[in-house]
Amino acid sequence: MLKETEELLLKKYGIKREIFELSKEVDKDIKDQFERLIEIREYNQLKVLNAMQEANLSDNHFNWTTGYGYNDLGREKTEEIYSRVFNADDALVRPQIVNGTHALSLTIQGIVRPGDEILSITSAPYDTLQGVIGIREEKGSLKEFGVTYKQVEFLEDGNIDIEGAKKAINEKTKLIMIQRSKGYAWRKSLNIDDIKEAIEAVKSVKDDIIVMVDNCYGEFLETKEPTDVGADVMAGSLIKNPGGGLALAGGYIVGKKDIIEMISYRLTAPGIGKECGLMFGTTRTILQGLFIAPYVVSQAVMGAIFCSRLYEKLGYKVNPRYDDERSDIIQIVQLNNAEEVINFCEGVQKAAPVDSFVTPVPWDMPGYKDDVIMAAGAFVQGSSIELSADAPIREPFNVYFQGGITYDHSKMGSLKALESMNIL
Repeated sequence: MLKETEELLLKKYGIKREIFELSKEVDKDIKDQFERLIEIREYNQLKVLNAMQEANLSDNHFNWTTGYGYNDLGREKTEEIYSRVFNADDALVRPQIVNGTHALSLTIQGIVRPGDEILSITSAPYDTLQGVIGIREEKGSLKEFGVTYKQVEFLEDGNIDIEGAKKAINEKTKLIMIQRSKGYAWRKSLNIDDIKEAIEAVKSVKDDIIVMVDNCYGEFLETKEPTDVGADVMAGSLIKNPGGGLALAGGYIVGKKDIIEMISYRLTAPGIGKECGLMFGTTRTILQGLFIAPYVVSQAVMGAIFCSRLYEKLGYKVNPRYDDERSDIIQIVQLNNAEEVINFCEGVQKAAPVDSFVTPVPWDMPGYKDDVIMAAGAFVQGSSIELSADAPIREPFNVYFQGGITYDHSKMGSLKALESMNIL
């Protein structure tokens, strides 16, 4: 490390000498973990580049349209490129999709009809989706429209209960839900092989069943995506991995053509579908973000590995461990109490380039049953591929650390969080 960098950390950022020395130990411990990440990054970078080249992307595709947005060349090209990158027939990529939950909600509502049943084979979905389905009572939930829901719990070892999933399928089962990321649960995130095995199992019982994957936080972690191994449709957020930190808003849905058509009718209206809808001048930032996303994701994963090893060396439980296989960008650190959770998030906020002077506090955030604290000083509000940390204030006091456009910034977030906790 440069002497100037050391002085900057110790004097300007106020990092204690003990923390600085610990960080140097962590750097040595994790060095070998980065080689595989670089290989995956290179493959995914070339995959995205190839998709843009084969689609004949031009600067003409960055122009605006107005009104209905008929014949919006940029919108059509963006969706073509997304379908190529994710090996799908068709895509919806729109700034009107406000977040990942909205993308997933559109997907589910576009597919199921009254009397159908949804089966989640990865236990309960993420908190915000529970109100959509009706697991948690919300006005307008699918439960109100006569859609039923069941779920299959994970096995004790954290794997999908394949046999349990097969037995849970019946004549009403229309949609299988798979959540790739751990969400607010202490479990491993599913890798592509896990997802492939599950899809093959449920399709062996009912070949026309539709499999949907929540791909949030998982894009570009491996050389394949769920749609490469049989997922009929998957969805995610543009202000997470695939937006690369540049997309201003939006979500994506990719999959089979007939399924995307059904979902597009929910996005706009039956008979109109994906033929309308302005991009509001966001095409360039969406595609440029996608172009750099493989690199940005690799930086975030490197930062998560640093965070994992740092807190593991201090005796905290972490998930995943620094040398575990990863399939999303999220790092869980299990802290001792609510005060440590709050201090951790305050430290991450102090490391932010935007609003570093703000103090995050727990609040009753819409869509969650517990107060949630979120540290997120980002250039794009709520961007989870930029450095952030959040946690529901509940036992066992897990904090969820993710993102970082650069490894150096993500590393700083871990150090400032530790500094704020004042345990060294």
